[in-house]
Amino acid sequence: MNKVVLKYELDFDFILIAISCPLKDYRICHFINKHTGLNLRKSEDYRLPAPQPGTMWAFSFYTSLSDLVETEYYFLSNKGEENGYLIPEMKNTDYFLLIKNFIDQEDLDSLLNALNAIPDVVVASEIPANKLRSKENLIF
Repeated sequence: MNKVVLKYELDFDFILIAISCPLKDYRICHFINKHTGLNLRKSEDYRLPAPQPGTMWAFSFYTSLSDLVETEYYFLSNKGEENGYLIPEMKNTDYFLLIKNFIDQEDLDSLLNALNAIPDVVVASEIPANKLRSKENLIF
């Protein structure tokens, strides 16, 4: 009998920016919109299964999608409503800005500078997603 093995590889073709900031999600999104020109808008919470059977963790979720530009921006809280973490190995990070599709290095540097210029942002830095153990939580 022949055995067929199916292997799959998840696509982590996105840029991930970790943001540490004491502000509430709606306040930091307001400042990000103001300083970067993005148009982040609240979307339905991003949900992940919790370790307890039958329960889900909810994370604040904002999107900035444009018909004119193919680049997609997603802003997620790292801390869920029920003490869960989206990326548990990064408990000191408050939020993630996930960028899908094309963005060049110059635009990324400009975005990082604008994020770090926000007075209440402690630090905003790019994180290589392939180095995270919980990177599957960022696939949606």
